[in-house]
Amino acid sequence: MKAVIVKAWGGVENLAPAEVPDPKPGPGEALIRVRACALNHLDLWVRRGLPVYKIKLPHVLGSDVSGEIVETGAGVSGFKAGDRVIVAPGRSCWRCQDCLSGRDNLCRDYGILGQRGGWGGYAELLAVPQRYLLALPEGLSFEQAAAFPLTFLTAWHMLMSLGGCGPDQWVLVVGAGSGVGVAAIQIAKLAGARALAASTSREKLEKARALGADAGVLLPKEDLAARAKELTGGAGVDIAFEHVGPATFASSLKSLRPGGRLVTCGASSGATVELDLRYVFSRHYRILGSTMGTLAELRRVTRLAGEGRLKPVIDRSFPLEQARQAQEYLEQGRQFGKVLLIP
Repeated sequence: MKAVIVKAWGGVENLAPAEVPDPKPGPGEALIRVRACALNHLDLWVRRGLPVYKIKLPHVLGSDVSGEIVETGAGVSGFKAGDRVIVAPGRSCWRCQDCLSGRDNLCRDYGILGQRGGWGGYAELLAVPQRYLLALPEGLSFEQAAAFPLTFLTAWHMLMSLGGCGPDQWVLVVGAGSGVGVAAIQIAKLAGARALAASTSREKLEKARALGADAGVLLPKEDLAARAKELTGGAGVDIAFEHVGPATFASSLKSLRPGGRLVTCGASSGATVELDLRYVFSRHYRILGSTMGTLAELRRVTRLAGEGRLKPVIDRSFPLEQARQAQEYLEQGRQFGKVLLIP
């Protein structure tokens, strides 16, 4: 089959189209013909080379996959050749206490497809354990189905499961044009909250408003914390949705009301932030880390997407062989929503 491999760690020049052996579905697995695969910033981090992942080369990236079943291995039930499916990106052991209690994203062996979870979707075919297959809802295209699993699951877990998002609350969403930012705005609105979108792009703020954001703040021209206080009568926001890191972390924290929650899932501007602990404990702030979400949460998000209550946003698509150009586009931060590869 055709695939795009990482042949060495480093820049985008290390992505290369290649012919690799077709995967074979083992017992309990289905062979998927990949119809769409969305890019994530995780792809960039893995490609650059992070020793903690201990991934062997060559490697195939790609965590968000939709497609159709080509064939099934022994023991697969409920799915057959021709079925349209979404592939859940998380991978857990399903034996430990966390997995058995429904907190599978806390599994010690947790991985993500295209990262520690095996070869991903930058390819024509993918073998997937049945556990990680979800029926693609009617009314969603393959492209839409690939554009929401990782980011909408991440945002749902951050806002709903950890942040306690609810009616009449204010949610600050930094990086509002990103895949996870687009998801956060929609989920906040679905919960009855009000969303303050923050971006360095005026155009992205306009699109965020069209998506449902109640207000916007243009960075770094406008003061993030001051804008948050202005909108809330001096109180501050209830939840700061963070995934940018040092470029916005301090301002996001200062935007919170007393007792507010900052939930973070990323560090796209760097891994280290300065933190005045006196400010944290005197205002009763909660700082919550988050990675992905549970398989049960993904099933709920998929149902909401199928009902049209959450809507995947696609910026643009590239042919599979243009994975290098697609990653360059993502690195430049030009997108609003998801960037896709189409085999």
